Amino acid sequence: MTKALRDFPRECFMIPFYETESGQAYCGDALEVMKELPDESLNLIVTSPPFPLTFQKKTPYTSVRLEQYVNWFLGFAEHFMRLLRPDGGLVIDIGCVWNKGVPTKSLYQYHLLIALCEKIGFHFAQDFYWYNPGALPAPAEWVNVRRIRAKAAVDLVWWLSKTEWPKADNRKVLREYSDDMLRLLERGYRNKARPSGHNITAKFKKDHGGAIPPNMLEFGNNDSNGDYLKKCLASALPVHPARFPKNLPEFFIKMCTDTGDVVLD
Repeated sequence: MTKALRDFPRECFMIPFYETESGQAYCGDALEVMKELPDESLNLIVTSPPFPLTFQKKTPYTSVRLEQYVNWFLGFAEHFMRLLRPDGGLVIDIGCVWNKGVPTKSLYQYHLLIALCEKIGFHFAQDFYWYNPGALPAPAEWVNVRRIRAKAAVDLVWWLSKTEWPKADNRKVLREYSDDMLRLLERGYRNKARPSGHNITAKFKKDHGGAIPPNMLEFGNNDSNGDYLKKCLASALPVHPARFPKNLPEFFIKMCTDTGDVVLD
């Protein structure tokens, strides 16, 4: 946030920077803005906070130190808990961080998850994983130079909830059936038990309109021809260095909200 914004009176934070029929965008300190929002006014929070980068000499944004990260995030989480409705959810896309100077990874994501549940009172609804097939091979030292690690191409996505029963409906995010499933629907399936102990019955032949998605979500993140980049370039504005694809929040918004619900990033 620029010095000019910091000098604004507090009430100015609640003037939308811009708004459309779909929502409002605010330019200011998120903690200050959230203080002005009423209790239990949100159905869903989907966010990708700054990661505590350790291996880059020049970070693309101001980074929170790794050892301070959990306590820093809990300051936001206290507001999240207050703002969510009883059936509301919190989705956090949180990337991995490598320990400085060695080819091992920090456990900060898991420390954060435990703290959110044990200190703030969130419930752990489910873990998701975002696989970006176009991710660059990083950290370069361990992946490209010494060749002792595979490239990190998966982000953890924690889905937390205010109560044990958050709003959700996986029928809103069905995938297209595979060719094998289409053949099964056409030909039928002989009832039998699998080695795992699961019984495959005639119910598997019912057409539900699509396949239930797994908790591994594959979305590319190369929107080089998108409106956002074009308008940034046209206006000579810096491009946000750590964007996530719109498919990621869209998945959770579809699954965890109804038309007219309120979502916060």
